[in-house]
Amino acid sequence: MAVPETRPNHTIYINNLNEKIKKDELKKSLYAIFSQFGQILDILVSRSLKMRGQAFVIFKEVSSATNALRSMQGFPFYDKPMGTFVERDRKREKRKPKSQETPSSKKAVQGGAAAPVVGSVQGPVPLSENPPNHILFLTNLPEETNELMLSMLFNQFPGFKEVRLVPGRHDIAFVEFDNEVQAGAARDALQGFKITQNNAMKISFAKK
Repeated sequence: MAVPETRPNHTIYINNLNEKIKKDELKKSLYAIFSQFGQILDILVSRSLKMRGQAFVIFKEVSSATNALRSMQGFPFYDKPMGTFVERDRKREKRKPKSQETPSSKKAVQGGAAAPVVGSVQGPVPLSENPPNHILFLTNLPEETNELMLSMLFNQFPGFKEVRLVPGRHDIAFVEFDNEVQAGAARDALQGFKITQNNAMKISFAKK
């Protein structure tokens, strides 16, 4: 089971996924939580018995995969702790010695911790007309948004309590935290986060 030399790679391998979740829903949920680390080229989920509970997420940038690997290990996903591993890319191993890549991969990791936030915030956001509140108001959500998807996205932040969808409206939702400081941290981190390629989520404090 020992993985020889975990080299930086575009693809991460995930196991221990909940096998009862439908393939399409699983792919959407994986996209929702992993796209915060960078552009995703593809997500592979197989229905075969041998590959149940497993998936591959392919990122455009190696640094995105590295950050996702570190951040999502053991993440509670559909009530099971997720296992994330580097997928060995045999084609790339035959190239130049990897020793030259070590400094750059370290830089990617050091700068990478903030990368999901920097990539999603896109400059100052003049959305906070309302004073800080422990409840966030989300807009510009895609049609396929569901409570579970948003819960998994916000569950990674301390103080998360619940997601409330608005009946008859797929494009807006409320997310409640224990206090306004925790709500503000989640708002800053996920502002402009793209749940799909065309929907950048807008987050403001709900009116008191």
